[in-house]
Amino acid sequence: MAGVLGSLIFWLIISVHVTFLVLAQDGDQFVHYDFRKANLELDGMASTDNGPLHLTNKTEKSTGHAFHKIPMKFTGSSFSFSTEFVFAIFPLQISPPYGQGMAFVVSPTKDLRYSGDPTSYLGLFNRTNDNKSDNHILAVELDTNDSPEAADKSNNHVGIDINSIVSVEYANASYFDGTVRLNKNLLLASRKSIMIWIDYDGIHKLLNVTLAPVPKKHVSPLFSSSFKPSVPLLSRSINLSEIFMETMFVGFSGSTGAVKSDQYILGWSFKIGGIADSLDISQISDPPRPDKKFPLGVVLGVTISTVGFLMILGGIVYLYKKKKYAEVLEQWEKEYNPQRYSFRSLYKATKGFRENHLLGAGGFGKVYKGILPSGTQIAVKRVYHDAEQGMKQYVAEIASMGRLRHKNLVQLLGYCRRKGELLLVYEYMPNGSLDDYLFNRNKLKDLTWSQRLNIIKGVASALLYLHEDWEQVVLHRDVKASNILLDADLNGKLGDFGLARFHDRGASLEATRVVGTIGYMAPELTAMGVTTTWTDVYAFGAFILEVVCGRRPVDPDAPREQVILVKWVASCGRRDALTDTVDSKLRDYEAGEAKVLLKLGMLCSQSNPENRPSMRQILQYLEGSVSVPGISFDSAGLGIPNISHETVTQQTAISSSANFSFEDVTILFDGR
Repeated sequence: MAGVLGSLIFWLIISVHVTFLVLAQDGDQFVHYDFRKANLELDGMASTDNGPLHLTNKTEKSTGHAFHKIPMKFTGSSFSFSTEFVFAIFPLQISPPYGQGMAFVVSPTKDLRYSGDPTSYLGLFNRTNDNKSDNHILAVELDTNDSPEAADKSNNHVGIDINSIVSVEYANASYFDGTVRLNKNLLLASRKSIMIWIDYDGIHKLLNVTLAPVPKKHVSPLFSSSFKPSVPLLSRSINLSEIFMETMFVGFSGSTGAVKSDQYILGWSFKIGGIADSLDISQISDPPRPDKKFPLGVVLGVTISTVGFLMILGGIVYLYKKKKYAEVLEQWEKEYNPQRYSFRSLYKATKGFRENHLLGAGGFGKVYKGILPSGTQIAVKRVYHDAEQGMKQYVAEIASMGRLRHKNLVQLLGYCRRKGELLLVYEYMPNGSLDDYLFNRNKLKDLTWSQRLNIIKGVASALLYLHEDWEQVVLHRDVKASNILLDADLNGKLGDFGLARFHDRGASLEATRVVGTIGYMAPELTAMGVTTTWTDVYAFGAFILEVVCGRRPVDPDAPREQVILVKWVASCGRRDALTDTVDSKLRDYEAGEAKVLLKLGMLCSQSNPENRPSMRQILQYLEGSVSVPGISFDSAGLGIPNISHETVTQQTAISSSANFSFEDVTILFDGR
């Protein structure tokens, strides 16, 4: 009898334990390695036939979705969740474009078949429902295409999407390597397994996204927590309780366009209210290898004789290389030959403009690092242009830029012209942009006060050279932190002359298309379209405030009274609390110097151009040889953009720090 009772107790314990595991799987947490056994609802291209979740295949312009059938409960205002998964993306070609991307999704519905379009919308949204608050969708996109609909700046990035395909935060795909204390580039469509961690802290309202390549398998178990980088790729303050409904579905969405790719999920762990269980790498299956067939090569090898084949192959190679390195060279360009680079040399210097040589991307093109045969490091900017329209004048201006010589200007070394694009060759700046140091949270080191002061003085000296000391007057028209590059010693150099204008001294200026960036454009520029040295001075004032305060001139994420920087500084100035605006990351700043710079920034921000100082006066103020005159912090005298918070949010999402035109945006200014 005792033996029977013992057996019953044993099986009761086992039953309770199994029931608990089932509840854990179907409740607030789960771990999947073989997706055939996962409780998923699939649609479109998605399948689990071979074990991994195969999200997309070679079907053109289609979508695939996979959601956990049981909804998750996100209750309370301080809920947290954590997930990690291994993915692999197989593009059908080895060079860009790589096709569309995929995303991890938290959605109020698991049926996105009719509300999510393929191609650029990743199966999440469509043209009519994009950016609607009633979507209640969070997505972390792994995007392998730079689409205009999503305002993408890169074809290899990770983004956080809230109710819209336009990311509220994004970064080029990379991971933090703790051994060298630097971020390393990571190609999403690499045909290799990549791990991603997504962690939301509901107490601190912080969403972190971290990436890393999956290490090679060991004999002993290797868990994902052991190689998770200590620094996330993305970190965004956000209150998801305002976006999520009480019950939500978690899963994945992917899409294809004219260019296709196979997207796989190879392992997935999820948990609400804690850290997801670490995935055991030994249980992760290897990514399936798509079949490779080369019927054309076989047919040619069988049907064409050796000599004939070699002749044809030689002709193909010759024509391919001729087209590959083809350039545009006309009679009038011969005078600029000393500044002209061959496309072949730039192609080889950048290793074929590979993704791992990409330094950055902006409104005018992408910039790549290159190394010439002499060992000289260069930066090559690829700019697309409209055939021959205005090209002769443009090349003449490039040649003029090449003659500019100042220690605080990024040196333009030369150019190359191909059909449909222009390549500009600059000296390489190893420390990247000032914008990166001011606003990139992944930077390991902040700039000191003395370094910031030195950068401001350097840029002022460069603008004085452009305005007064060179043979022509050069109007930069786009002075801002993202266009200030830092050399090996963290000296600031003014770069990106994509909007610059040259004119003879004393010549009358004509109105042009209004171009620039929100927060840096003087009121008279948007009103009349005329650029002068005073409009550069206005932008320089915004730049001073940006460097001292560590804030962008217009920041939609800041508290409402601080969205427009010059307005906030003015309000603090009226309360005799200027130093309240100094960047909180600065610990070593000198209060007197900070006040001088802030007052100078406000002096440059006067709505009346004639009340602004010249660059020569500004440099005298910075050197301390002349005192900054007293100014009023009354907003009536300042050129403060009067922009609605919604306009700021939309335009910043579209433009970020890139250049763009304001032909269709009306901007009013206070103090006019």
